[in-house]
Amino acid sequence: QVQLVESGGGLVQTGESLRLSCAASGSIFSINAMGWYRQAPGKQRELVARVTSGGRTNYADSVKGRFTISRDNAKNTVHLQMNSLKPEDTAVYYCNANLERYGDHRILEVWGQGTLVTVSS
Repeated sequence: QVQLVESGGGLVQTGESLRLSCAASGSIFSINAMGWYRQAPGKQRELVARVTSGGRTNYADSVKGRFTISRDNAKNTVHLQMNSLKPEDTAVYYCNANLERYGDHRILEVWGQGTLVTVSS
C-alpha cells in the first residue's frame, strides 16, 4: 500500500503565495519522479511542475518564474511554492509520484486526493 497525502491548499487573494506539500508513505523502494498537476472546473488535468530523483525539473509555461518545486528524497516529500498567484491558478492540485514498490519492484503511478487552491481577484 502506497499513499500520497497533500496539504497546504486554501483561499488567497491575487498576488499572494501558498506552499503545497505532499508526503509519500508505504511500501516504497524508490521514487523516480514526483510532481504536481491541477484541474480547473471544466478543464482537463494538466502538469504544473515535476522533479526527478536527480533534481531535474520541468514546469508548465504558465507558472514559470512564479512556482518552484522542491523535493526531499530522504523524506519522500515534494513541495510546491506558489508565488504571485492569479485567479487562473484556481484549481484542485494533485500530487503525483512515479515509484517502485518495495518487494515486487512494480512501477506504480500514484495520485493524492487533491487539495483545492482558490485565488480571488
